[in-house]
Amino acid sequence: MGAMKTFSPTSEAAVERARCDWDFRVSAVVSSNPVAGTASDALGVLEFDPSNDFLATGGISRKIRVYNVNTLLPARDGSQEDGAGLPDYYICTPAKLSSLRWKPGSNSRVIGSGDYDGVVTEYDLERRVPVFERDEHGGRRVWSVDYSYSNPVIGASGSDDGTMQTWDTRCQNGKCLAAVQPSKARSAVCCVQFDPSSPTVAAGCADRKTYAYDVRKTGDPIFVLDGHLKAVTYVRFLSDRTVLTSSVDGCIIKWDTGDCTPVRTYKGHVNSTRFVGLSVWNSGGLISCGSEDNRVFVYDTRWGEPIWVYGCEPTGRPGEENGFVSSVCWMQGGDDGQCTLVAGGSDGVLRVFAGKRPKAGGLMQY
Repeated sequence: MGAMKTFSPTSEAAVERARCDWDFRVSAVVSSNPVAGTASDALGVLEFDPSNDFLATGGISRKIRVYNVNTLLPARDGSQEDGAGLPDYYICTPAKLSSLRWKPGSNSRVIGSGDYDGVVTEYDLERRVPVFERDEHGGRRVWSVDYSYSNPVIGASGSDDGTMQTWDTRCQNGKCLAAVQPSKARSAVCCVQFDPSSPTVAAGCADRKTYAYDVRKTGDPIFVLDGHLKAVTYVRFLSDRTVLTSSVDGCIIKWDTGDCTPVRTYKGHVNSTRFVGLSVWNSGGLISCGSEDNRVFVYDTRWGEPIWVYGCEPTGRPGEENGFVSSVCWMQGGDDGQCTLVAGGSDGVLRVFAGKRPKAGGLMQY
């Protein structure tokens, strides 16, 4: 069972921590395969759309499942609509999925994916058909895709082939605008993300470093973050000067990109070999990740220790003995002291958590 991690108020800092803790509870548990006694698929990626109306999931089952948030999440009075827990629909894909990203400005109609066969595909969700495809990574697995916020026709992908490529979705063949090899050793590019506030795109690599480039003129990197002991698996922009990186060294690091120095290190979760997810609730200053010991972790950006940990109980499905939490995603927005976090596991189960501040009052500034 999950339990709140509490801090003994033996110092001013501990009192402040206790005051700002959150209460979380499980509000829904949804299996990707509701048939008892059969195997489910590992959920490698979860993505709320920008309007918070839909949640998309992807993994090894070769399906993009799209859930209506109104039926997936309970109302605040605890009630749920009919059909709760069932996806609105799903789209079959040619290969296992490693990444999903809603395309900005598409009114939640278009979602992009990266797969194990090295292909980047866009799907029109209204027609439920692919509308764009590019296969320029030589058949090597695409670990991550993202879109520019300022110019959503521009996308980026990172691959096992050691390159980060940017491309234009208006071109039928997915014209490559630039191909960057961040690591001289051609190490795999495990994650990419655009800065929402600038023309910067960052790439985390298996050589333990994170590289950032100006997408308009990819040449030498704008900055390089070097501090992890193993491959960098996720990168997230917090602001124009602050970046989070996660690694299979079991650490999440917050960086000041002005001088490329670590600001804070977050430890507690177990992560040595797998992708376990990384998500930031921007308006609340909370970080979440999974763990290889089948737990969900929540950190406050101000402290290196977790403020809440939840242990996922086995569902009894085959092959779940060594289960792990493989993906997490915060619902964005909100300023009333309540939040929603979704976690997906290697057992194919979605767990929805509702968070609330026990102390009255609005959110603090982060």
